[in-house]
Amino acid sequence: MHNLKFPTFPIEHDTIENIPVVPEIINAGYIHSVESCGTVDGPGIRFLIFTSGCPLRCLYCSNVDCRYLENGKPASVEELVAEIQKYTSYMKSSGGGVTISGGEPLMQPEFVREIFQQCQRLGIHTALNTSGFCNLESAKSVLEFVDLVLLDIKSFDPKTYTRVTGCDIEPTLALAKYLNTINKPTWIRFVLVPGLTDQPENINGLADFIAPFNNVERLEVLPFHKMGEYKWSELGFKYLLENTLPPSPEQLQATLNIFRSKEIFAI
Repeated sequence: MHNLKFPTFPIEHDTIENIPVVPEIINAGYIHSVESCGTVDGPGIRFLIFTSGCPLRCLYCSNVDCRYLENGKPASVEELVAEIQKYTSYMKSSGGGVTISGGEPLMQPEFVREIFQQCQRLGIHTALNTSGFCNLESAKSVLEFVDLVLLDIKSFDPKTYTRVTGCDIEPTLALAKYLNTINKPTWIRFVLVPGLTDQPENINGLADFIAPFNNVERLEVLPFHKMGEYKWSELGFKYLLENTLPPSPEQLQATLNIFRSKEIFAI
């Protein structure tokens, strides 16, 4: 590890023209943490790697401590793969694998690509959890070694998307279209936030956008929660959704009904 060089890459004011990508390093990168037996970020039992660094500033972010690269710690591909291999039997027996999340993994494309490539050589299923706010050309080489994409679409209405994330929606939509073009298995994730993302026209717009896609296996409606609120306070950030309540069962069902009415498998 002492021979590896790690970049410093502060992130602020990101735009379509200036989507951040860490300078090319293949054998090392920054991670926030790992979880050996995850069950909600893809099929089966999964080894989760949370990278640090994210260009979005989501109002409800539960991993705000992943915002900057320096929030994380340097890690080599070699040591991560060695740790992953300890859980191979659990992953394979359950139909699981490795999921890389964040932060935003596609900020470190070469690092993530190398981990996935080595996992596939070992016969381990790979999943990428991304916001889609990325450089599409950089993402393409990573996707070669990804079996499943978990794509977070924060909103479909552009103004609401910017309000939620501080960024533009176009890169995410471009990635979604590309995933359909290459027929990459994809799960869409949508966080339902009362008073923010719950407008019927926003939900209908997203449903109409993805309904024609042949690669989308499911859509997950994730109810807003405040489990990460304490991190905002600890880091000195103001949490603007402190008075927002989780969606009611009725609101959640109404949202599911919209997606299902467009023949989308929504859960």
